[in-house]
Amino acid sequence: MAVTLSVPLDSPYPRFSLYNSPYAAHDRGRAVDLYPATNDAPSPVAGEVVDTRTVTAPGKPYAVEHDHLILIAVDEAASPVERPDGDGPVARVLHVDPAVEAGDRVAVGESLGEMVRSGFFAPWVDNHLHVGFRDPDANPYRASGSLSLDVAADVRPLAWDGTGIVVETGETYAVLDSPAHPAPGAYYAGIRAGGGVLDGGLPHYAGGGLLGDRSDGPVSLLGTRVGVADGRTVAWDDVAVTANGDRVIGLSLFLGRDRAGAKIVCPDADLSVGDCVSVAVRD
Repeated sequence: MAVTLSVPLDSPYPRFSLYNSPYAAHDRGRAVDLYPATNDAPSPVAGEVVDTRTVTAPGKPYAVEHDHLILIAVDEAASPVERPDGDGPVARVLHVDPAVEAGDRVAVGESLGEMVRSGFFAPWVDNHLHVGFRDPDANPYRASGSLSLDVAADVRPLAWDGTGIVVETGETYAVLDSPAHPAPGAYYAGIRAGGGVLDGGLPHYAGGGLLGDRSDGPVSLLGTRVGVADGRTVAWDDVAVTANGDRVIGLSLFLGRDRAGAKIVCPDADLSVGDCVSVAVRD
């Protein structure tokens, strides 16, 4: 059985994603990226710090030279973590410059340090904590091998017709005001596909997820089939995303508690705040 991590509505993470990453650690949603409201990194678990390690990150002009790994032996009784069929797991937390060291005990929500802008993620990705879990006797330093992970959260789908107005831009992305979160703070929401919520990078990562709907079969968005679901995991079809007719890299899909507008990954697009945008998905 999987490890279950609860993300309640009063958590310090306004956003999360299981699939919005190209790395093997997120294969089939075996890790979750948690996005705090500030650059401080609140611990998602309680327990004892086993080790911290500094690694050289891929060289990117927007990123720091080093990334970090924090290993925490999880105290299940004091954590929003449940693993009914085994010993308490070890949590792997990445992208945080540690303010803790081996032997320290941490509580849920206690600061682990400041997040770093890592070369392990793309320039359109905001700072976050990467969290996965291992058996206590497994090698915790390898990138692959994390336990299956379920996130217990109130997740609800929002219908979207592909249109919206740009409310935020960066060098590589634009955020639309649609679909709007109808009840900010009341639940986590994302873009609807069938009966679930799409999660991941469409189509710029190999696959994504359909949370809240585990039925197998074709998955469609904006009238076009975008992939095939195998349980929660979706293998993307060969599709292209356009904004106002121009091809863009894709859609960055996640679950938001306070906002839910579509995020377009578009480093070469000329989009400004206030622009009206129509997004389409094509074979």
